[in-house]
Amino acid sequence: MMTLADLYTLLPLIVVGSTAVVAMLVIAWRRHHAGTALIAGAGLVLALLLLPVASTGSPPLMQVDGLAQMASTLVLLSALVTVILSHHYLTGYIGPREEFYLLLLCATAGALGLVASDHLAMLFISLELLSMPLYGMLAYSFRAERSLEAGIKYLLLSAAATAFLLFGMALIYARTGHLDLTGIAVALAESPDAWMLAGAALMIVGLGFKLSVVPFHLWTPDVYQGGPAPATIYLATVSKLAVFVVLLRLVLAAPVFQADWLQTLVTVLALLTMLGGNLLALFQANLKRLLGYSSIAHFGYLLVAIAVGNALAIETTGVYLVTYLVTTLAAFGVVTLVSSPFGGEDADGLPLYRGLFWRRPYLAAVMTVSFLSLAGIPLTAGFIGKFYVIALGVADSRWWLVGGVVAGSAIGLYYYLRVMVTLYLPEPGMRRRDVTNDWGSRLGGITLVTLAVVILVLGIYPAPMIDWVQELSVSAASVSGAWRG
Repeated sequence: MMTLADLYTLLPLIVVGSTAVVAMLVIAWRRHHAGTALIAGAGLVLALLLLPVASTGSPPLMQVDGLAQMASTLVLLSALVTVILSHHYLTGYIGPREEFYLLLLCATAGALGLVASDHLAMLFISLELLSMPLYGMLAYSFRAERSLEAGIKYLLLSAAATAFLLFGMALIYARTGHLDLTGIAVALAESPDAWMLAGAALMIVGLGFKLSVVPFHLWTPDVYQGGPAPATIYLATVSKLAVFVVLLRLVLAAPVFQADWLQTLVTVLALLTMLGGNLLALFQANLKRLLGYSSIAHFGYLLVAIAVGNALAIETTGVYLVTYLVTTLAAFGVVTLVSSPFGGEDADGLPLYRGLFWRRPYLAAVMTVSFLSLAGIPLTAGFIGKFYVIALGVADSRWWLVGGVVAGSAIGLYYYLRVMVTLYLPEPGMRRRDVTNDWGSRLGGITLVTLAVVILVLGIYPAPMIDWVQELSVSAASVSGAWRG
């Protein structure tokens, strides 16, 4: 039964859901692009402000612990940045623009529910609430052929992934009679049988589709390239973050996911993902496809935490997710501002970024910092994340995984540097300044510069971030139960 304390715990989720309802009513009353964007942004800011005061607890089907609070903070911040960048991007769009923010708010509500799921039914409902608005966001520019293709492709393959997930849930339920993670953990205190292992493997496959884990990654480059830039930002950050937290929570709670056979499977998937993503990115001349493959590789690095599975893994996951999100938001944000106002296809070809420094120096500086961070160069946030992952592998003597991280980072350094060099190559007769002066562009630029500063600050002085993650990690570990040590 839902109590007043449970409602207090769910305040951020309630605020985001209420904001979606308000936005829908405002759209029905009068269409106003800036007003709808302002309502969406205000709702997300209010939810962020309520996060520190909302208490931890166990509402029905959910577990709001330190892990959920950390993930919710990152989800809301990423969604807020997406709203800011979306306004300028959609300014020139011919057609309804306000519904994009409604879809974004609904997806954010699903993400907030997903990161706190403690029940397989809640996991499924929240995952669908996150995924279904994404179909519309990716196909929003449906007049562009690639956008419509991206939406349809994500719809079909996401439905296939959901089928695997449901089948895995069914096998686990048939074996244990429980859908809550605590009940599943108690029922599986002994060694799991073949049916349980099959159910857990199918769930990993289903979540692997959502995370673009090799070999379930084939949809990623086409969807990233075809979808509108703000939708791509959301898919690369919020969606992947929420799904990865779910996978981490499953491994934390259910002993079946810590079986040696499944740990070996995750290790193989991690190696294939980090190396495959980087190798495929080498041959890309499209910036969005390159960033898509780069995103695949980065979640290969994150799978090291799942494969190792010791006390440091939660902290490593938190630190790496923070650094990844800040960096990815900055990189995709530059693509968004260069592509807007809406003019059909996004500006994602590498030749379009040749000499960007001479046209929009601040955007070139932001992209340079973000790419250095993605490569894991010292004095950037990405270095701290990579260091944690390597230290985790070394501490557990997982030398194959450590070698994979090092080799993947070396490969990634090449194509990151290739893009950065392109930014500073001038062309004869090029325009020196082509930036627009509207307030949306200025606000988006300020946001990106702020993200670049955060990347540098976290790389130089990461102690506050590490302390925050450690505090929440301890809470998550104590609530979630035994962790394979």
